[in-house]
Amino acid sequence: MIHVVGLGMDPDNLPEHSLEVIEHAQVLCGGRSQLAHFEDHPAEKITVAAPLDRFLAALSERHAAGLMVVVLADGDPLYYGIGATLIERLGPDEITLYPGVTALQAAAAKLKIPWSRVETVSLHGRTDWLPLYRALMRADFVAVYTDPANVPAAVAQAALDKGCTHFALWVLEDLETEAEQVRRFTLEEAARTSFSPRNLLLLERTGRPEVALTLGIPDDLLAREKNLLTKGPVRAAGLSALRIAPGDTVWDLGAGCGAVAVEAASLAAGRVVAVEKNAPRVGLIRENVRRTGAYTVEPVHGSMPRCLDDLPDPDRIFIGGGLSKSGAVLDAACARLAPGGRLVCSVVLLSTLERVRASFAARGWPAFVTLVAAAESRPLADDVHLAAHNPVFIVGADRPLDD
Repeated sequence: MIHVVGLGMDPDNLPEHSLEVIEHAQVLCGGRSQLAHFEDHPAEKITVAAPLDRFLAALSERHAAGLMVVVLADGDPLYYGIGATLIERLGPDEITLYPGVTALQAAAAKLKIPWSRVETVSLHGRTDWLPLYRALMRADFVAVYTDPANVPAAVAQAALDKGCTHFALWVLEDLETEAEQVRRFTLEEAARTSFSPRNLLLLERTGRPEVALTLGIPDDLLAREKNLLTKGPVRAAGLSALRIAPGDTVWDLGAGCGAVAVEAASLAAGRVVAVEKNAPRVGLIRENVRRTGAYTVEPVHGSMPRCLDDLPDPDRIFIGGGLSKSGAVLDAACARLAPGGRLVCSVVLLSTLERVRASFAARGWPAFVTLVAAAESRPLADDVHLAAHNPVFIVGADRPLDD
């Protein structure tokens, strides 16, 4: 049996059963700072370092030889720790875990916040910040584990770049040591401040976006150029036709002011990429992200189809513009759509409708078409009448799984 011991926040104050396990170790594994706490221990020391394959091979060899192997972990081994990796690679029957206090638990105690209310994100050794943006959309408290690259100032600046200003940032440095500091900053202050590398962040919501992020956002609450946006009824029909699942990556091509992308972000936990060639309209997308808090939306300024090459492969694609002049955008989108994915176009011209249907037919993708002919009430004299919107075709298809 391999024993994995969480050192908590203070290795000098471990529970008796955890200390006993460590004392009997014949092989002691851990990071350099963890092993430094036990430099007088007579066990063989093995440093945990990436890539893990070499370490795991050495650990398995000692275990197979009948030696008592103990792995040291920061905090709790199963909370963003090595415990999950060991269970996955070596099997649950080979592992015994001894939990410790996590940095999150210690931070919540310092700030007197129930840690069950805190959504936690780890940027340690990671380059994908989507989980942070997703957490900022929905949570009142967001804890962030950092590393030497993803420092507090970078987290604060990333939030500001998204227009996310309604959070304060707690920085908890050197917890449970003599150098401990617990300080509260505005995001602007934190973005220009340096901190101890041993830190945990906690973002505390201080307000809400000015427009609630839902389906059916009133058109007049969105920043737009004149009246150039996909109208509410068409957005509703298009998003319904897309059938977005929580983890899907969504493309909104010819995004305009980003109205479809913003509402798609309320449905998708994955990436939402809004592509627009007109620079002022890209600015409108950013403004609508700020207004609604749709931080998972990534505006992309570029000309299609060339700019699509560097985007993540999509599970769902909405094309609201760029189809009337050629089939190049549609061809590129179809080529990149994941098998089993769905592509939906918003079309006004009959010639464009026929070209899209023909393109799907040539690929053997059965198409569906819905006509959206909506009207909304407006004052007229002392009464109300219905003013019609331009009719729009919603046309789409699914890429076969075996395509």
